[in-house]
Amino acid sequence: MDFLVRIDTSRVHDLPADDHADLVRRERHRGRELMAEGVLRRLWRLPGKRANIGLWSADDADALEEALDSLPIRPYADIEVTALATHPLTAEGPLPR
Repeated sequence: MDFLVRIDTSRVHDLPADDHADLVRRERHRGRELMAEGVLRRLWRLPGKRANIGLWSADDADALEEALDSLPIRPYADIEVTALATHPLTAEGPLPR
């Protein structure tokens, strides 16, 4: 199941510099693990905001919640999840270019 996940990280920037640096280091490590596992499939920054948006894949909403809970940044982040379903236009695969 695919999910569109928006993570606002604004509150992270209120941490003391050393705590911020440590959190970013741990978050980067965990994010790379989730990418290697195929859970975090794509990630984009949102220009002008302290937020990102990503395409996540999990068996169900509970599995996604478990993955999001594993993020070191979770206590400082505002997370919005949107479940995605296949659109009939693309159900048979991508359109030819």
